[in-house]
Amino acid sequence: MTKFSLAKLAGGVVAGLLALSSHGWAQQITLTLADQNSPTSLYEVRGILPWVKKVEEATKGRVKIRIYPSQTLVKGIDMWKGVKAGIADIGWCFHGYWPEMTPLSDVITLPFLPFSTAAEGSATLYKLISKSPTLQKEYVDVQPLMIWTSSPYVVLTTSKPIKTLEDFRGMKIRATGGPPTEQIRALGGVPMLIPMPDVYDALDKGVIDGAALPWEAIQGFRFYEVGKNYTVAPMSAVYFSLSMNKQKWNSLPKDIQDAIMSVSGLEGSIAMGKGAFDDAEEVVMDLVKKGNHTANRHVISAEELARWRKVAEPIWADWVKRMESKGRPEAKEVLAATLEILKK
Repeated sequence: MTKFSLAKLAGGVVAGLLALSSHGWAQQITLTLADQNSPTSLYEVRGILPWVKKVEEATKGRVKIRIYPSQTLVKGIDMWKGVKAGIADIGWCFHGYWPEMTPLSDVITLPFLPFSTAAEGSATLYKLISKSPTLQKEYVDVQPLMIWTSSPYVVLTTSKPIKTLEDFRGMKIRATGGPPTEQIRALGGVPMLIPMPDVYDALDKGVIDGAALPWEAIQGFRFYEVGKNYTVAPMSAVYFSLSMNKQKWNSLPKDIQDAIMSVSGLEGSIAMGKGAFDDAEEVVMDLVKKGNHTANRHVISAEELARWRKVAEPIWADWVKRMESKGRPEAKEVLAATLEILKK
């Protein structure tokens, strides 16, 4: 081969490498994802893992996501701070741990809102935030990739079943911060703020009498082993986000950002909520049967539920007043917008 041909070949290789580099192909991007859930939880199996696969496919392998489950990288209660600080690039965030951090988004946790599935709740919350610059400001410190809700909670108890409003009185029930706590208190229970990974021991040792939980958590944290009574009523739902460190997000090439959001956003939020929550009861009951555990399932009648709703009704108005007193005059409008979306 002549010197001219060699020089031409070398020049072509260099040009090719420069072109690849300019398009972000020269180096694979590895992102860390911190999660408080176990690798066998429905969140991992039906939510996180499918999303990670979609991201890798959408970016044609240019992005790889390394998952750190079971709080091995960041504790669940510290996740927001961990993402902001860059300890994790992406974090699974449960906003019930920090009710004052995204307070207007807490509207979706008001008791007895008219939705029955996580898919419906997730679509409602994502649309609400997407249309509201005020709500978007609550996430300014991070880059939210998806925001979704649970299905409405059930109440799991260890010994005494809850069948009527009177049964709630004096019961120590694990709850999350914000309106779900107010719901338990209004119903006569004593709300106990305990991080989800600590609930198993609290139930097992009798520190609490029960817990308001989604079926997904009952499966993922094996609460069916220590609780036997299931009160099925449309209690409050809670919400989550998969949020990314803002600096890390801004460092990604635009086409990578677009590829990630193509499998995230509204559709990703709905898929995360549906995959983790909406079929979880069936999974729990199958585990109960296989493990020879006890499951006393009680569905609250319409008449009894009406009593529960009546005592919880003031929570909506109280939430609006509390938000307004803290300098958030948009609260009433946010609640009205939420209900309007749920009508459609």
